[in-house]
Amino acid sequence: MIDTVTVGFVLLGALLLLFGSTLSSYSVSVLGLAVGGTGGYLIGPTLASTLGVTATVATAGAAIVGAILGVVLSFVVLSMAVAALAFVVGSYVGLTVVAATYVDGGLWLQLPVAIGVGLVLAVVGMVFTKTMMVALTAFLGAALASRSVTWADLTTAHEMVHPDPLLFDVTAPLFLALFALGVLTQFGLFRFGYVTKLVGLLPGVKPLRNRTQEE
Repeated sequence: MIDTVTVGFVLLGALLLLFGSTLSSYSVSVLGLAVGGTGGYLIGPTLASTLGVTATVATAGAAIVGAILGVVLSFVVLSMAVAALAFVVGSYVGLTVVAATYVDGGLWLQLPVAIGVGLVLAVVGMVFTKTMMVALTAFLGAALASRSVTWADLTTAHEMVHPDPLLFDVTAPLFLALFALGVLTQFGLFRFGYVTKLVGLLPGVKPLRNRTQEE
């Protein structure tokens, strides 16, 4: 039997992987919705006791608010949205690769390193918005298309109220191969002028540029 949720995750991953940065603000909205909604989904159980509501209500409310904030931010200040997403992904990579490899100690030692990596990538994202968007969409697309992150992982993380189930090996060959494919494909698409013109016809699309590029 075909799992429609799994198929949906893989198709969304493939779309982001190959066309994420080309679709510019649309993709930022999707990423903002995903990150904001997932964050709200994960912290919902924690908020339930504080707010005095059921876990279901808290989770749904936090997920909806997080998703809305992610989408709104992407349309109000595009470079800020990319920087925020870069911070999240950078902190993730910092925790799973940099800190795990080079920091000998517990989470209290690894977390500052992860946050530091996230801050560096956030600054890079502010300046090199277009380039960072390619990397971000290729990263998330590869994670979903390779099934490194699944709905079951999200459900487990939600039940545990801990991000451990979402931490995957970013050095896995399949993930790296898809990530490289996404980066190369997206940079290749930018070279075709007609692609940019066609995308420009979509309502609400804002062109992605690095600050070093001319308008």
